[in-house]
Amino acid sequence: MTIETHNEMSREAMLTLLDRQRRAAIDAGEVPAAVRRDRIDRAIGILVDHGDALAEAMREDFGHRSVHQSMLTDIAGSIGPLKHARKHVASWMRPEKRRAEMPFGLLGARAWIEHQPLGVVGVISPWNFPVQLTFGPLAGIFAAGNRCMIKPSEYTPLTSELMRELFHAAFDDDEVAVVTGGPEAGAAFSSLPFDHLLFTGATSVARHVMRAAADNLVPVTLELGGKSPVILGRSADLQKATDRIMMGKMLNAGQICLAPDYVMVPDDRIEEFVESSRRSVARMFPTLLDNPDYTSIINQRHFDRLSGYLEDARAKGATVTELNPAGEDFRQQPARKLPPTLILDPGEDMQVMQEEIFGPLLPVKGYSQVEETIDYVNDHPRPLGLYYFGKDKAEERRVLTHTTSGGVTLNDVVMHVGQEDLPFGGVGPSGMGSYHGVDGFRTFSHRKAVYRQTGIDLAGMVGITPPWGDKMLKLIRSQIKR
Repeated sequence: MTIETHNEMSREAMLTLLDRQRRAAIDAGEVPAAVRRDRIDRAIGILVDHGDALAEAMREDFGHRSVHQSMLTDIAGSIGPLKHARKHVASWMRPEKRRAEMPFGLLGARAWIEHQPLGVVGVISPWNFPVQLTFGPLAGIFAAGNRCMIKPSEYTPLTSELMRELFHAAFDDDEVAVVTGGPEAGAAFSSLPFDHLLFTGATSVARHVMRAAADNLVPVTLELGGKSPVILGRSADLQKATDRIMMGKMLNAGQICLAPDYVMVPDDRIEEFVESSRRSVARMFPTLLDNPDYTSIINQRHFDRLSGYLEDARAKGATVTELNPAGEDFRQQPARKLPPTLILDPGEDMQVMQEEIFGPLLPVKGYSQVEETIDYVNDHPRPLGLYYFGKDKAEERRVLTHTTSGGVTLNDVVMHVGQEDLPFGGVGPSGMGSYHGVDGFRTFSHRKAVYRQTGIDLAGMVGITPPWGDKMLKLIRSQIKR
């Protein structure tokens, strides 16, 4: 029997589903590597067999989203992590030897760590990469031997419903189940007593998720965002830098948690930066409005929010420069597209400098000494990503050691997230915990300490079992020293 999930479920129905998964996990006991690989294979099979349909659903949900981009970021971008986990799962599962304390280790005692499935992991996935941020975490979740309940975003309803159908066909609901619905369903889902909860989304929503999880002492991994800075060093190759910065900013129309959120440029190179950025955009996107490679803003609310940021910046004195190669008129259009736009000399009172942008707008701030950029970054909440461009190794090292961020990419943007052997996560307001690769396996595993005692009654021999006396005190005094 399977439980239908296409109608919005009550919290009680979600609890029933969770209890069913937990009971199945307990009854199954140890989860062999072959079972874990089979679940990973079935997830890969969904993507291989239905990637085109998922890309089309994302295109419709966004109003327009590049199908080529979806195949790259969401379909291939999910298969890669799953294959990596499939390849390494057996080695990750091996017990980890630890040292037994002297003299027990010499006499046959042993210590080690076993990686045990947590049980049922909840995943709340966002709308910006709805497939990748649903399937990608399954690499670590399945490799660790867990079952999973998923709540995808209501902002991408066609994609969410299609994923529900595809998981329902490939997995029994006691292995994987998708719960669809709006904010009320999301709130109920986050309050369930999972064994672990992964949330990817806005910091403002994460506060509510964490409060709900706290009622059941559910451990959480929070993948959030923030204002990820770019520091452009004086030694940087400017054209290469803008090619990469604008690629990262225009991918998914900037609707990426790791998108460059502002750029700090030497004062005397700002005009050069603008022209170089203009060339970079024109080379990648000679047109924008009808260009199938350029993605729309997800919905009218976010379109209005971004348009409001531009109006606010203009009203407060910033220079707003559209990078619009074909000079197209964006005022009358059905697809909610926004041209990439530079906001020069932004003030700190502007909304674009106070909120995560999540769109194709890029503030550009000038500086005279690199220490100013470091001070600026450190005066603001710690970001999910930080990007430095330059050939000055001493300056690069200073930026690395004097700033704190979830991750760093040097001489490019965003790319550290694609390195499956690096942990991905934020710090402070940009997130909590990490996953990807072996770090995902560890996040979704219980690292159980095991100690096997020696057969010799060493405790009695050295006098640490009652009745206590001078022999024990002598042993203790031998340990209490510098």
